Amino acid sequence: MGKKQMAIRADRARAAILRALNDAGRPCGAAQIAGAVVSMGLELQPRTIRHYLLQLDEAGLTRLVSRRQGRVLTAAGAGEAAKADLTAHLGIVAAKIDTLAYRMTFDMVSGTGTIIANVSCVEPSLYVTMLNEMNLVIDRGLGVGRKIVVAGEGETLGSVTVPEGMVGIGTVCSISLNGIFQKHGIPVVSRFGGLLEIQRRQNVRFLNMIEYRGSTLDPLEVFMRADMTRVRDVVLRGSGVICASFREVPAAAAGDVRGIEKRAKKHGLGGILAIGKPSQPLYGITVSEGYCGMVVAAGLNPVAGAAESGVRLSSSSLAGLVDYGRFVTIQEARRRDSSGAPRRAS
Repeated sequence: MGKKQMAIRADRARAAILRALNDAGRPCGAAQIAGAVVSMGLELQPRTIRHYLLQLDEAGLTRLVSRRQGRVLTAAGAGEAAKADLTAHLGIVAAKIDTLAYRMTFDMVSGTGTIIANVSCVEPSLYVTMLNEMNLVIDRGLGVGRKIVVAGEGETLGSVTVPEGMVGIGTVCSISLNGIFQKHGIPVVSRFGGLLEIQRRQNVRFLNMIEYRGSTLDPLEVFMRADMTRVRDVVLRGSGVICASFREVPAAAAGDVRGIEKRAKKHGLGGILAIGKPSQPLYGITVSEGYCGMVVAAGLNPVAGAAESGVRLSSSSLAGLVDYGRFVTIQEARRRDSSGAPRRAS
């Protein structure tokens, strides 16, 4: 590799590190950054990232918080990250989706391996309230399966380290279904994330949509943060708005998709709301020739329901891979304290 090519790669790596820290919005270490830049098309070892971080420190763009917590952007670093060309980032969510689905190791026979998780952080005092609110949504089948994972402060779920004084709650990300289908040789095209209107417990239409390949952020996370969901209304009244994604699968594989869906449910995984007819529109959305439309509930819907009830929380979608063996039912999670440890008998 020539000097010019090496310089270009170094510039790209430093820009990716700045973007990773900017997206995280919290201190991150080299290992966490390494996981984040994979979705940007870079394979960097933590040791290499530490080398670049020292350069960024010297340039005044990053600052070490502590060896345990990692680094954050300085004001200058945040400004530099914001200067990046937006068009270069378009589709980064689609790339992250494909990367995580490919790297999943979940095995349908044994029910073991890694799946993709969304992670939310909440104050310990709100832990039980959040679980109760999430359970209402999960019972209505508006999440992806019935299991969650709990982590205490300092523990890691995917690329997220739970901050001090908080508890982390992970839900199964709906992209995990992509990984399951792909492991069975069925390609899945994730077209867009949107807001699905439900009336009298019947799916009606998509109200808003953002294409994955034209977005720098997870559309479903955008809708949730913008307070555009009405998940609790669906649970309590039968009508409202939830987050869902629209995907396509080959029409020839539709029968296999339904069979795999039944097997996945036996492992506590679900979330498919509808599978359309070959080459026919689904909820008013046109479908590519030779494909079936598929609508999947967002794994963030239980979290959105909790937020709508007034629970203060922060969320990160597509947070990374987590061993499915760590996931438990809501009922089991209630029997644990907010650190994730079993409650002591009184």
